[in-house]
Amino acid sequence: MIKIGSFKIKNFNKPFIVAEVGINHNGNLKTALKMIDVAKSSGCHAVKFQTFKANEIVQDKSLSFTYFSNGKKITESMYKMFKRYELNDECWSTISKYCRKRKILFFSTPQNYSDLKILQKLNVPAIKVGSDDFTNIELIKSFLKHNLPIILSTGMSTEKDIKRVLNIRGIKKKNAIFLLCTSEYPTQHSSVNINKFFKLKKILKNYIIGFSDHTKDDIASIMAVGHGCCFFEKHFTLNNKMAGPDHWFSLNPNQLKSWVNSIKNAHKCLGSSKLIPTNKEKVNKESFRRKIIAKKDIKKGKVIFKSDIIMLRTKSKKALNAYDLNKIIGKKAKRNFKNGEPII
Repeated sequence: MIKIGSFKIKNFNKPFIVAEVGINHNGNLKTALKMIDVAKSSGCHAVKFQTFKANEIVQDKSLSFTYFSNGKKITESMYKMFKRYELNDECWSTISKYCRKRKILFFSTPQNYSDLKILQKLNVPAIKVGSDDFTNIELIKSFLKHNLPIILSTGMSTEKDIKRVLNIRGIKKKNAIFLLCTSEYPTQHSSVNINKFFKLKKILKNYIIGFSDHTKDDIASIMAVGHGCCFFEKHFTLNNKMAGPDHWFSLNPNQLKSWVNSIKNAHKCLGSSKLIPTNKEKVNKESFRRKIIAKKDIKKGKVIFKSDIIMLRTKSKKALNAYDLNKIIGKKAKRNFKNGEPII
């Protein structure tokens, strides 16, 4: 079990649901704050951002990046794009304070150690490592020094990659959450590969497993609940028509709320493994299940045959159940029974 804030994260436990802002704030603080409101009203437990400095991600300003926005193919300088979405220290402080005010947890994906220092000052409850840095062993090692829960997305990774991370000194079952993830945006159903959970459980054993969902609907997350996933994250936006690389495939506010409700309801469906009726079933079975009823008048002392009885629903609580049939067939009636009367 791992604690993030006051939440207890544990396989098959109540889902911990994270709304992923990423860069969908478009570098605008007001937009970021509105997104926090949406995440809170949707029932999410936390809101997650990405903290970076453009010149620490890419320095070659001639390197271009191509993406879709509002149905158009756009190519621009990767450096300029990241620079446009960069937030300063004051913004992060405002975001952190606003999350506390709205009573929703705030944390972020630091792209570099210098970014973690910014987040540490804001007392984030966890560190997220994106799939792009899953093989950045030295960065993960530096993050682990701070004794915060670390959440690692496994997109683009092989079994060898995962085992390499498990061998990092300082990574423990008590402080690491691994997320099944497909680094395709959006992820098609055929690329989710929910069956990977079976293999992940063998490799990770008692580690906590979650799901970073990049599909455009709720199906994959619902299925992940059935595998015991207790940590979920998904990108969202205020409007799919906003300019930027991630808006078009992210959930809009209504879809975010639907996704959250689907996960919570799917967890409710897990229920108990005990093979016993629910309280409502205990009431219903008295009138739903058929019981043994006299098909004709049966006199006391008569040997009862199958032709003498019928299985019907009845309000009688004393009537013998259908599985009691062998208790009376071939036996003498102990009293008179009228046609339609329950056999007791």
